[in-house]
Amino acid sequence: MRTSDPELGSSEESARKDGGASAKSAELTLEQIQNFEGKYPKQLWYLFTVEMWERFCFYGMRGILTIFMVDRLFLHEKEANLKYGAIQAFVYAFTFLGGIFADKILGFKKSLTFGAFMMILGNALIAVSPDHFFYIGITLSVIGTGFFKPNISSMVGYLYKDGDSRKEAGFSLFYAGINVGALLGGAVCVWLGKNHSWSLAFLAAAIVMFLGLVTFTLTKKHLGPIGDSPLKEALPKVRLKKEVFVYIIALLTIPLIYIMIQNTDYTDYFMYTIGPLALIYFFYQFMKVSTKADRKKLTAALILILLSIVFFALFEQAGGSLALFAKNNLHDKLLFFHIDPNIVNNGANAFFVIAFAPLLGLVWVWLDKRRLEPNTVVKFGISFILLAVSYYILFSTRLFANENGITSLNVFTGAYFVMTIAELCLSPIGLSMITSLSPKHLSGMMMGLWFLASAYGQYLAGLIGAGISNPNENATLLEKLDSYTSGYGQLALYAVIVGVLVLIFSPIVRKLMQEVK
Repeated sequence: MRTSDPELGSSEESARKDGGASAKSAELTLEQIQNFEGKYPKQLWYLFTVEMWERFCFYGMRGILTIFMVDRLFLHEKEANLKYGAIQAFVYAFTFLGGIFADKILGFKKSLTFGAFMMILGNALIAVSPDHFFYIGITLSVIGTGFFKPNISSMVGYLYKDGDSRKEAGFSLFYAGINVGALLGGAVCVWLGKNHSWSLAFLAAAIVMFLGLVTFTLTKKHLGPIGDSPLKEALPKVRLKKEVFVYIIALLTIPLIYIMIQNTDYTDYFMYTIGPLALIYFFYQFMKVSTKADRKKLTAALILILLSIVFFALFEQAGGSLALFAKNNLHDKLLFFHIDPNIVNNGANAFFVIAFAPLLGLVWVWLDKRRLEPNTVVKFGISFILLAVSYYILFSTRLFANENGITSLNVFTGAYFVMTIAELCLSPIGLSMITSLSPKHLSGMMMGLWFLASAYGQYLAGLIGAGISNPNENATLLEKLDSYTSGYGQLALYAVIVGVLVLIFSPIVRKLMQEVK
């Protein structure tokens, strides 16, 4: 038998320690990531790509939901609007829970991976049998998006040091990634669903989400400690038990969401409950914040979040009433070519974001150099005014209609252009502001609260869409045109009122934000 040499054993042990230390030192630190040169960190491009594929999946699915429910499930337009609003509300409401679970137990990386898997499974099930598995597939997609969406946005925030002036530009680029995916998903899924089969449309969403998961799995090592579990230092058994608990909770919600999507009356009860509970939890965490400065910032963040509810309630008609308006009441001629109006409805917003977000960023930079750039709250007010203009343009489509109630796709697209500029004055800036105004240990919760606000916006948008739908199943296209355009005129008025109020009270909110611009 070979006996061990004490000196050899000692040197081997030393080598193992050195090797372990070298491997550990090779891991990226947060400081190394944040000390990047140039305008964007390389990790932003990885997250950009992952988010692009996820948004392809999400917006592709969103763009066909209402049309699918009317044409394939034979639901009335009002009921389809209500179900669309419920589905979208649950998607965003679950982001609040997903953000908390990531903050406290899973970490962003594991939360994102679990969410992506659930979205793949959900869309794949619908692809197998749209008629039989639609509601269960949508339920799984709701849960998956809730675990995915707030956490990838939070990881973008961690790429930058506090006060880094490049952060807003980074979120603008990330927002462009969202819209590249939305543009591709909106066009491809609508085209597949309306011209080939609904199964292929949902299968396409599942495939691209799989690409997103593979991309994240291969690149997450470059994120270093960003997104690691907050229980990383806990005993493995303790950490495993808590993680399994989260997955069990997520699975137990499946029948609950399934029932509430099928019966939208239950959705009302859910929305009446989740909001107050979220606010109670927010104020519980708020009282634990030690500094007065951080409390003021959190108050400002909450005000911006509440304003976003109103904005998205007015803004988010694309997947509901505007989808049906495009399907029923629009010509297929855009400029000098013919195109499906639903592809325009589902892709125009994303196209204009990609085309004009960089230009708007340059405008803000040009104004900033001359000390004329409006602060975040004023930009919120401007967004409401522009949103009102877009709805007045949609209202004006009745002036271009023929005797059959078919109107101009060009005017409709012009309204989307103005609506997109309105969105760019609020949404990407809002994402950046929430991460800047939130203490690091509450960033996941606050990002989840931002998306929960979107849930309420989507929920209210569904009610609004149902309200402006003509309840008469035998209504003519001219009567439908009158119903929808009258509703858009009302939305324009509401947006003007809110925009003026925001501009009046902007100095008070700006003071709460302190050094955050």
